[in-house]
Formats: sequence, structure tokens, C-alpha cells
Amino acid sequence: MNVQAQRLLDAWRTPKGWRYWSAVNNSEVGLWYTITAFAFLMFGGLLALVMRIQLALPENDFLTAEQYNQVFTMHGSVMMFLFAVPILEAISILLLPQMMGARDLPFPRLSAYGFWSFLIGGVFVCGSLFFGAGPRGGWFMYPPMTTQYQTDVGVDIWLLGLSFIEIASIAAAVELIVGVLKCRPPGMRLNLIPLYAWYILVVAAMILFAFPPLIAGDLLMELERALDWPFFDGSRGGDPMLWQHLFWIFGHPEVYIVFLPSIALVAMIVPTFARTPMVGYGWIVLAAVGTGFLSFGLWVHHMFTTGLPGITIGIFSAASEAVAIPTGVQIFCFIATLLVGRVTKSVCLLFVLAGLATFIIGGLTGVMVAVAPFDYQAHDTYFIVGHLHYVLVGGTIFPIVAGFYYFYPLVTGKLLSERLGTIAFWLMMIGFNVSFFPMHITGLIGMPRRVYTYPAGMGFDNLNLISSIGAFVLAGGFAVFLWDVLRPKGRQPAAPRNVWNAGTLEWLAEVPDKPWGIRSIPIIKSRYPLWDQENFVRDVDEGKFYLPDAEEGLRETLVTSTVEATPIQCLRVPGPTFLTLWAAVFTGGVFIFGTFHWYVSSIVSGALAFLTILAWLWTGTAIIPEKTEKDVGLGLTLPTYVSGPDAVGWWAMFITMLGDMTAFMSLVFGYFFYWTIHEDFPPPEVEGPGVLWPMISVLAALGAWALMLLSRKLNRRDWGIGFYVCTVASFALAFIAGGSLLAGPWLHAMDPTQHVYQASVCVLVLWTVVHLAVGMVMQLYCIARRAAGKMTHRFDADVVNVTLYWHFMILTAGITGLTIALFPLVA
Repeated sequence: MNVQAQRLLDAWRTPKGWRYWSAVNNSEVGLWYTITAFAFLMFGGLLALVMRIQLALPENDFLTAEQYNQVFTMHGSVMMFLFAVPILEAISILLLPQMMGARDLPFPRLSAYGFWSFLIGGVFVCGSLFFGAGPRGGWFMYPPMTTQYQTDVGVDIWLLGLSFIEIASIAAAVELIVGVLKCRPPGMRLNLIPLYAWYILVVAAMILFAFPPLIAGDLLMELERALDWPFFDGSRGGDPMLWQHLFWIFGHPEVYIVFLPSIALVAMIVPTFARTPMVGYGWIVLAAVGTGFLSFGLWVHHMFTTGLPGITIGIFSAASEAVAIPTGVQIFCFIATLLVGRVTKSVCLLFVLAGLATFIIGGLTGVMVAVAPFDYQAHDTYFIVGHLHYVLVGGTIFPIVAGFYYFYPLVTGKLLSERLGTIAFWLMMIGFNVSFFPMHITGLIGMPRRVYTYPAGMGFDNLNLISSIGAFVLAGGFAVFLWDVLRPKGRQPAAPRNVWNAGTLEWLAEVPDKPWGIRSIPIIKSRYPLWDQENFVRDVDEGKFYLPDAEEGLRETLVTSTVEATPIQCLRVPGPTFLTLWAAVFTGGVFIFGTFHWYVSSIVSGALAFLTILAWLWTGTAIIPEKTEKDVGLGLTLPTYVSGPDAVGWWAMFITMLGDMTAFMSLVFGYFFYWTIHEDFPPPEVEGPGVLWPMISVLAALGAWALMLLSRKLNRRDWGIGFYVCTVASFALAFIAGGSLLAGPWLHAMDPTQHVYQASVCVLVLWTVVHLAVGMVMQLYCIARRAAGKMTHRFDADVVNVTLYWHFMILTAGITGLTIALFPLVA
């Protein structure tokens, strides 16, 4: 190994011993994430077997109704929140940088924080089951059952524990979006990026807009349970239907958030084993984007039986049928690729074909339930259970197992067994269909879902027994697969490099792989550079491209432009730290202690989380480099520090605030939803916050925003005193804005427990005031950074990003003020 390679290896070396758990590089965090998500899959699968034992015989008493409801709720919640979404993020964190020819994702510490949050939240939620305190309202948590009739802590565990996990999922989505858009190798234009990256970009954007409505709904339900604010209490103006809207605005895109990454694995596997580039690359990209877009217009088809107007049902029924078109385009492109290529037999391909076949069956039954008259009959029967599992298990689990067999040698350097894989495949395929196909028939003859037992002699007995037997056969297939993954392989020879002769960048990995991700960052001219670019592997290995060295001993990767992938920065990414672990522990404490109403402990934990995250930001972000430019190779010199739209931090703030605004607009949607269902909203006998104080708040927030813009400009002109004066003045106006906003409800004696109108006003005020407080902390942070010499007129990323936050802040303050002050005048 030459000197350059040794320095590169030293910079990216994984910590040893107990410090191993401080690692933040994608190869380690992605591996932890994948193992943890798979462990939750096994736990959810065991819960499913327990349910099938209970349902195997009529009038069975293996579980009580209470135990069954907890197991049923936990099974759905684990599969949807702790496996289906996290596994896609885990695989992406593990593999996406190598697919993109990058050394790492742009925010490795954010990935580590997301993993630890996921682990802590998942263990907390799942652990409740063993203490008899598990949630029992179904994975959908419909009120008023969960607000008025289930007063135990189980619902709070679900709400707060999964909200913690959802925030971690959004953090991972931000990381993946920025990684795909800004960390590609030079030359990899948008029309050359791997199909997997396109799918992940679409899915991460979907997470950004799908998860915040659920978080908003969680907030409203927790406020009702903890403080008696009546968002879902019909006797005080609330309506449980709002929860269904917010939940299914998340819930239906969730199906495609789960499905599309699995199809992304198929899009990587099929060309490799067909020995030909993917047919219809552009059509697949358009279909993936179209699927993501259409998925947000389908949520009402889960609500056909709730009494909605006929025109609404017709529109959403048509949209539900339309989503089959882009899905069909993708499947036909995969089939066409297999037909024009020279297909090589493999266990990977068996699982791919099984996934496509079972998903097509699930899609056909999906088209059936999209037709409202049929849905009226099938809704809340086992037909829906069969349909759901054909889509989610068939369309998701089979491709993920295929991905395990395909990428296992890339991660571990060893191949899985084709013989054991074939056995596992047939057990899974037979067990799956024996278990779930009869459920369609069970449902059509009338068996309701979500019941813990059923009487004998109604025609359900044999079908349920068959389904239970099939579930254990399916579990046997997973047991074989698990043994294949975990069995000792010390005597097994290492897999050859690029064992499948694939054409994409991740297969540049050496065996055994090095922690640097890629020896030198290449120039890309093809979608399949390992097939198309001459001497490509040799040139990468010999360091003939960009960043072949780490002469300063720092971890570095390239940042490129979003469309053309033109190099614009040499990005220094932070190394190992325990700060991310402690930040997750303390953040988790806020949610966990809050669940049990231990508010003092929750506040202390929140303060510790704040200080830990502050230390993380202070020591690991926007660091002024020892030199402003660096020769990255091939005669190219790039800046080591940029701010504004060229910087990955700016993009992270922009994307995060889009998600934040989505959650806020979900609360605004709730306010106007109540207006649509009440003839007198706001009710004439209930006093509002008035006009004066909310409008003072809007004007003060507008002034704070304008002064923040001026602060950024003065800092860039290197006028320190002007910067401090403007930032302090902006801070003062933000304080006035928050105080004025609170004064409206306070001085008018609005009681949020009396009527949903008052509660809706107060939740908008609370949301805005909290965000104003965050903006004020950011302003103090900028003042401290400037005073400490960590921010200058040249190195100004902190104030630029904070100003971007304030762009969204003024929208939030303006919408809140105008809604609560002026809308009642015209309502």
C-alpha cells in the first residue's frame, strides 16, 4: 500500500474496542441499522405466529381479548414503523454512498443519531408488551376509542415512542435527499444516477411530506389525552374524522414508501442477472415519480365507509385506479429487461420474481377495493388483511430477501448458500400463499378482521387453520434464511470481487472492503461504468481520479451541483463521536419520561439533549478550515468551505423546514376542517384571541425577519457591531412576537378544554411560539459563533442557514396570525 492509500486508510479507520460504538461512517451505522431493523422484523413475525395460534381454532383461549389486542397492535406497529421504513433507510445508508461513488453521506453524525433514536424508541415501544402495558388500539389508533375508552399508558407509549422514531426517519430522509442531490461523482448527471438512487430520492421526499401529518395528529391526540384539549371529542366540537384524514394522508403514501425501495432493489438486481442495461430507464424514473405523486391523492379510499359525499368517493376511487398505471410501467420494464437479456439463474432472481408475482396479485385486489361498492362489502373483513399482506409482504419482503442474497458478499465478503437459499425460497413462497390467499375467501364469506376469536360452524374454521399452518411454513423459510445469514463462514472462501459481474459503482468494493468507501472518486460517463468505461476499476484502484489522498488526515468527499454533478466543494465530514449516542439518549428521555407524565425528568432530559446537540453543532459543523482551497486531483482545486445553496447544510435546513411546514399546515388543515363541518365555526358564544395582539405578533415577526436579513448582509460586509445590534434587535422583536401571540388567547381568557375552536387556536399559537423560541436560540448561537471567531464574513454558513430558517418562520407566524385574527371576521 502506497503512502497516499495509507493516509486515506488512517483517516477513515473504524474505531476499535469500546470506541467502536462511536463510529459514524455509513458502513458501520448502516450495518447496525440493518441488523436492528431485521431483529424487529423477527419480533413482529413472532407476534404474527402468536396471533395465528389464537386464530387457528374457533373459540380459542390461547390469548385473552386484551392480550390479543396488544399483540395485534404491536405486530402492525412493528412491521410498519420499526421494519418497513427503517429497513429501506438502513440499506440506503449502508449502500447508497458506494452506489454514488462517494466516501460517505454528507451528515454521518445525523445518520448515527437517527440509528440510536430508532433503537431506543423501538425497544421502548416493544418492551411495553412484556409489562402488560402495550398499546391496544390497533396500529391506526382510531379515536375516540384511544382517547376516551383506553385511558391507560399504552396509547401514550405508541404516540410518543413512535413520534420519536418518526423524527429519526425524517432525519434519515434529509440525509438521503442531500446525499443523492449533492454527493454524486463528477459527471453523474441526473440522467445517469442509478435507479436505486432515483427511487430513494422519491421515497425520501415522500417521507418528508407523509410523516409530518402523522406527527401533527400524534400531537393533537396527546394534547387531548394529557391536557383534555377536545380535538376528537364530538361533544365539544371535535371530530374523530380529523385523525383518520391525518393518519391516512400518512398511511397510504406509507404503502408506496415501503414498496418503492423494494422495487429499487429489483431495479439493481434485474440488469445484473439479465446481463443488459435496464430497458426503459426514463420510463421507470417517470413512473416512480408518478407513483409517489399519486400516492398522496389516495388516502380517502381507506375511508369509503365513513359517510363521505359521493363525489369525493368517486374522485378518490378514480385516483386509486390510476396509480396502477405507473406501477404497471415499472413491472413491464423489468419483464422486458429479462426478455431481451441473457438471464443467469440465481436465488436472488427467484425472490425477485416471487415479489413481482405476489405484488401483482395484491395490486389486482387493490384495484377491487378501490371500487367503492366492493369496498363497502370487503371493508373490515379478512379480504383486506389478505390484500394488505400480498402488497406489503409480497411486494416488500421478497425483494428485500433478494437484496440480502445480492449484497451480502459486498458487505461481508462471503456468499450465501444457493442451496439453503432455494430451500428458504420455496418454504417462504408456499407458506406465504397458503397463509394469506385463503384470507381473501375468509373475508368474502364474512369474517371480520381485528377480532380475537370466532364461533364455530360459520365456515371460517378450516380456512383459518390452513392460514395458520401456512404462517408456520413461512416462518420455517425465514428460519432457514436466518441460519444462512448467521451460520459460521470462517472456513468459507472469500467471494470474488464483483461476484455477480454487475455494472454499477458499489461493486468497485474490494474484498475485504476498506473503510474509505472508494479509493478515488471517479468521473462517470455511463449508467453502468463497470461495463462501459475502459480500465475503470484499475484507474479507481490506482488513485487516478479525485481525492486519492488524505494528506491532512481528514475525512473528505466531493460535493457536486444538483443537475450536472460539477464539483463545487471538497467537503470535510466529521469523524467518530459519542455525542450522537448521548443526544439520542437524552432526546429519547424527553419522550419516554413524558409518556409517564414525569415532567421534571422530561424537562431535565430535554435540557441535557439541548446541551449535547449544541456541543455537537459547535464542534462538528461549519468549522473554519486550515486552508480555503484544496487540490483534489486531476488539476482541480476546490474550496473547502462554502455557504448558501452550494452547501449541503443549506440544503439540509431547507429540506427539514419543508417537512416542518408540512406538519404546521396539517394543523392549519385541522382548523379549517372544523370550519367545514360546523355551521358556526368559530361558535358565536366563544370569544377568540381578537385582532390586535395577533397582528402585533405578525408585525413584530416581520420585523425580526427583516432584521435577520440585514444581520446576514452586515456580517458579509464584516461590520461586526452592526451585525450584533441587528441580531439582538431581531431577537427582541421575536420575543415581542411570541409574547403578543400568547397575549391574545391569555387576555381573552380562552380555555382550550371547553371547545375545539379554542383548542385549535391554542395549538397554532403554541406551535408558532415554540418555533420563535428556536429561532431566538439560533440567533444567540450566531452571536456566540461570531464572538468566538468561529463565524466570519467569509465563513458565514451559520448565519446564512439561520436566515433560511427565518424565511420559513415568517411564513409560520404570518399564517398563524392571519388565521386566528382575521378568518373569524369572514367565517
